[in-house]
Amino acid sequence: MAFDHREEHVDTGMLIIQANLDDMNPELTSYITDKLLEAGANDVYWIPIIMKKGRPGVMLNVLADEGKAGELEEVIFSETTTFGLRYVRADCHRLGREFILIETRWGAIHVKAAFHIGRMVQFAPEFKECEQAAKKHQVPLKQVYDEVRRLFLERRGE
Repeated sequence: MAFDHREEHVDTGMLIIQANLDDMNPELTSYITDKLLEAGANDVYWIPIIMKKGRPGVMLNVLADEGKAGELEEVIFSETTTFGLRYVRADCHRLGREFILIETRWGAIHVKAAFHIGRMVQFAPEFKECEQAAKKHQVPLKQVYDEVRRLFLERRGE
């Protein structure tokens, strides 16, 4: 049976891999985030924290399927200063999604729409596509983003 991308689903067998870091150059975080996403992480986020002895630090959080733990551990241990990891088991409720192509004066840009119980509850233009269009046409990114949202709503009759 084919998966209907507009249907919600719950992913089980997920992990949140965590590491607290207080001795790493913060400039490395975006590079590490990209490496983790390339290695199969579903999401990566960093939270500022205060560690023992009042030292500022960050908590790395990586959401992933259990089967990706080995590859992600390799990235974390080779690219960060951590000496250990924590694992938190998680189930994730994901909204159904649909990608809709919107034609703009700057080219076609996708909008991601999210559905709950068959009803669209939120939407957002694809940021990277808006960013590329803004750079290419030398217009403010906010202008591109806002116009894509307006065109999407018009197309839906709202």
